[in-house]
Parts: sequence; C-alpha cells; structure tokens
Amino acid sequence: MSARESTCEESTAAVRAFYERHPYPEPLTDLSGYRERWEKGSRRRAEYHLLWPHKEYRSDIEVLVAGCGTSQAARHALREPGSKVTGIDVSEASLAHTRSLQQQHGIDNLELLQLNLEEVDSLGRRFDKIVCTGVLHHLPDPDAGLRALRGALKPGGVMQLMVYATYGRTGIYMFQEFSRLLGVRPSESDLADLAATIGAVSNDHPLAFLMRQARDFRSAPALADALLNPQDRAYTVPQLYDWLERCDCSFGRWTLQAPYLANCGAVAQTPHAERLSALPAPQQHAALELFRGTMATHEFSAWAKDEAASAPAIRFDDESVLDLVPIRVSGTVTVTERLPAGAAAVLINPRHHHTDIYLPIDAAEKKLLNAINGRRSVASLLRKQANARDFIERLWQYDQIVFDASAT
Repeated sequence: MSARESTCEESTAAVRAFYERHPYPEPLTDLSGYRERWEKGSRRRAEYHLLWPHKEYRSDIEVLVAGCGTSQAARHALREPGSKVTGIDVSEASLAHTRSLQQQHGIDNLELLQLNLEEVDSLGRRFDKIVCTGVLHHLPDPDAGLRALRGALKPGGVMQLMVYATYGRTGIYMFQEFSRLLGVRPSESDLADLAATIGAVSNDHPLAFLMRQARDFRSAPALADALLNPQDRAYTVPQLYDWLERCDCSFGRWTLQAPYLANCGAVAQTPHAERLSALPAPQQHAALELFRGTMATHEFSAWAKDEAASAPAIRFDDESVLDLVPIRVSGTVTVTERLPAGAAAVLINPRHHHTDIYLPIDAAEKKLLNAINGRRSVASLLRKQANARDFIERLWQYDQIVFDASAT
C-alpha cells in the first residue's frame, strides 16, 4: 500500500468512527408528515422534470442514495414509492436509524448496505439517479468518489449532488480553527460549551448568518458535523466546474438557480446587471457567488460527460419553447398584502435563503399562473395571454416552475 493510499484509508476510518459516535443529521423518529407531503403525484413529477426535463415521466426508476445518513434513503423511498431505492453509508449507527424508520413505516422498496462510497462498483448495479448530498466533501479523495458515482450511472442517468461552498462557510472555518486552538473534542460537555460560546458571537460575525439560517445549528450533532469533522473541504463555483471536468462529468443545473442568475433579485437592479447577464454561464454563476457571499452549499445535478447530450438546455430563443409544459413547484408562498406598486401578488420560493429573491406579478400574470396546471403547453398558455412568454421564462428562472420538455 502506498503512503497516499494509507493516508486515505486512515482518513476514511476516522470519518467512519466519527459518524458512528455522532450520527448526522440528528435522527428522526417519524416520517408520517413527510410521506403526506409527497402523496401528490404532481410533486413527484416536478422533481423528476427538474432533473430530466426532456424525458417522459417515469415513477419506476432505480435510485442510489450514497452516504444516506440517518434518514435520507428512507425519505427517498417514501417519496418515490414506485422506485427501487438503495442506501449506502459508512456508518452502521446511521443505517440503524434508517432501518428503524423503514420498519416503522413499512418501507418495502428500500435496501440498505454498509459500504464506502468509493466502493459502489462492488454492487454490480447501475442507477437512474444517484443522490449524494453532504458527503463527497468529507472524503479523503473527492475525485475518486465522484468518479465512482459517475461509473454507477445508467445511460442517461443523473447525479443530484451537494457540496460545501467556500465563501459562505467562512464563519464555520473560523470556528473550526477556534476549536482546534482550544482542543475542543466532540464530547457532550465540550459540545455544550461550544454551543454556549457560539451563542455569544456578535451579529456581525461571519457565522451569524449561518446560525440564523440553520435552526438546529447549535444542536450537538450539527455542531460536531460542522466544526469537528475530521475531513472537510469546500468549493467555489470555478473549483466545482473544474472538479466536474476533471472527473469526466458535465454540469446539469443548480437545484435552485435564481441565486446564481444575474437577472434575479437585487443584482438585476445594479449597474453591472447587463454585463453580468452577458457572461457565459459558468462565469456568471461564479460572479453571483461572489456577489451574494453567503452561499454555504452548492446543490446541483451532473451527468457523465459522454451523456451530456441527454440533458439539452431549456431554451427560450427559438420556437421549441412553445412545446414546453410548465409544472408548478410545490411550496410557493403567494403574498397578497403590502405589495409593491402595480403588483397583484409576490411569489416566494421558501427554499431561497436570500431575501431579495422574490417575484412580483401583476393581475394578468397572476391569472396566467393560475392557468398553469401541468398539462397546458406554453403555446396553449400564450393563446390566453400573447405577451406572456417573458413571464414564463421569469417563473422558471425564479424556481417557480420546471418544464416537461419530453414532447420537443
């Protein structure tokens, strides 16, 4: 065994031991509410077309949840009851919590295995969708992990990934160093003291934004994972694109794209908006990460590079847009009070953490929005309101709709 291989093995063992002692996320005891939220087929269809806009909807895909933690595989099995879900994790303690949920809710489309992510090829299977959120950045060699996942995709398969983002985690890395200098250990007493100390930080501290966004941040499992994990790295947007290229993968789209787009939110009103919009997509995304400054994670889809043609971009500059079928995403908050001048409502996707990302709509646009039912094409909607093409594009940019483009 080479020195590098030995180092990677030691790091993997340290991460495994860490999660055996500190399962994360904090284990759930019931998923009944989660199951109810996903009972509507329209929600599953929207999720499907977020990843595969140009494919006809299927409810019987094979899913791998790589690094499934304490509940993620069970949640995916509940939300996709017609699919076969496999969950793998290095931590038996985490898998035990998932098995408990599986038994409690009678989940029969889920298989769980203790396995290193890098060894996924030992399953001898391929998957339509691979979900890996919050895991690759904890590996000693994320490149090896990403290549392993890419190799486990079926033709036309897609990966749904999340990794840490560099700039928004500045406060995390400051307190990681703080903890290292003080010799803080992941013991019950040290974690309690650390939570109390973090509670005393100024509202101006770089950690304060994350504390406001993550309600469980000062819980023991969350603190241990964020500040005392033995293996942790983060990516800027350019580093993320380089990483994908290095591992023979292609970027798909951001799960929530509005924060990365120059014509969404406050940045669209700045003197640089036009110049930002003219940038190629990777540079625009990189610039918006710098503008926003608080992105703590990047969540996105990716393809094997030779499969990139399976994911043609949604286009609005030719007549193919007319065949698209808009599907509204679930959870939108429609505000009808204290509105901007001329607005009949304001649309907010509650998953956006940036408070400037909201979409005012006028009365005609509100009427058109109500006409979007997941069956009408853009062409059909334009017959109701001929000048609505730009509005439909804005709905998509602001993460209010996805498209079924399987008819194009």
